[in-house]
Amino acid sequence: MAGWRTYYTLYPFDDLHRHHRPAAIIAASMGGKFEQVLTELAPTPTDPELSDADRDVVRALGFDR
Repeated sequence: MAGWRTYYTLYPFDDLHRHHRPAAIIAASMGGKFEQVLTELAPTPTDPELSDADRDVVRALGFDR
């Protein structure tokens, strides 16, 4: 058990792996196109360095990039 705990601490799963990919796999099994569904569910962020939440915090603190 300690090995798994260490693994998940070092490599936590993100939303892409927890939610978006499984949903895209299910959609593909029902006839959808995996890549197309995955793109709709998890689009590439406009600024890959910052998430939407990060950008909101930066704006709330008065900083503009």
